[in-house]
Amino acid sequence: MRLLHWISACALAAAALPAAADPALLHEVRLWASPDSTRVVLDLSAAVSYTMFSLSGPERIVVDLEQVGADLEHLRLPEGAGVVTGVRVAPRDNGGLRIVLDVKEPVEPKSFLTPPNETYSYRLVVDLGHDQTLRPVKVAPDANGQRDVVIAIDAGHGGEDPGAIGKNGTREKDVALAVARRLAERINAEPGMRAVLTRTGDYFVPFRERIRRARIQQSDMFISVHADAFVNRSVRGSSVYVLSTRRASSEAARWLADRENAADLIGGVSLDDKGDVLASVLLDLSQNASISASRDAAAHVLTELDRVGQLKKSEVQHASLIVLTSPDVPSMLVETAYISNPEEERRLRDPAHQGQLAGAIHLGVRRYFYENPPPGTRIAMLAAQERARLASSTILELPLTGT
Repeated sequence: MRLLHWISACALAAAALPAAADPALLHEVRLWASPDSTRVVLDLSAAVSYTMFSLSGPERIVVDLEQVGADLEHLRLPEGAGVVTGVRVAPRDNGGLRIVLDVKEPVEPKSFLTPPNETYSYRLVVDLGHDQTLRPVKVAPDANGQRDVVIAIDAGHGGEDPGAIGKNGTREKDVALAVARRLAERINAEPGMRAVLTRTGDYFVPFRERIRRARIQQSDMFISVHADAFVNRSVRGSSVYVLSTRRASSEAARWLADRENAADLIGGVSLDDKGDVLASVLLDLSQNASISASRDAAAHVLTELDRVGQLKKSEVQHASLIVLTSPDVPSMLVETAYISNPEEERRLRDPAHQGQLAGAIHLGVRRYFYENPPPGTRIAMLAAQERARLASSTILELPLTGT
């Protein structure tokens, strides 16, 4: 066996643990596979120190946990998925544990430790990327040289991130994916519109990767679907958010500072060959136009959601959310309802209500694009035909006059 590379020796608050503290416990190993990565999560009772490295002949990733124990007889291990073909756990002589991830091919592993949240205790996350990432797509026009309007639909959370959880166990990630799929069906059934999903299954996609997937598909709009929660279970209703101008300004600075980002096309223009002042002006123009379009489209969606159920906020809200920070794709986040409200949780579980929510979002988006059709799209042609038909009907209805 050959050691490929030593990756890291990591610790999370290990120095704060008393020297005589009892060993941490490994409770569970969980695994999710997405189209471009596989994530393994180790559920732990406390902060730990660990090392991780790769071996070949055969290919595998090894994670050594220091001062960690487990009930190996009852420890649940997941079946292989994605790039992982198997998971093995064994005790080490020093009182720790060794976790071996058998993999199909050489991978570039990354890892990080996370503190407890409302759902889980400490977690060690190991991400195994493989070369199946999305590639830039060419927009396919029809026989008349017109393209579809592309809507990126982002189902919030996913994988080890369940999002909010209702009193009866309903998980936000499941509701978001169900509504997102139904929304995609309605958009794909709309002439001149096409949907792309940032995730198609139960796996986590990082925030900025969701943005990248929307931009690489040359999306005309980005819609992130969620279900809100609050400690007061009587709170209910839908809300729609767009990016705040303060966050937009800080995001613009981040893009300009990152030359890799600057080499991308922003609104069809490369910033890479522009001076700092011109690049800043172009980016500000693109972001301002994007936020304005986001606000208009969100207002239409909010109107349609009001027909389905109660609104929490009757006006479009502004928030500092990473997932809304694309500099040139109008973006909104839809909080469909409060999953923490027992009645709304029950409705969110209902496929019929999920369909109503998807229908409301679809109608709002459709109305926006028929009012603001992008040039060169089939929607632009259909909208022009609709205006001509309405104008013709108005003329025919006018009373005849004469002498």
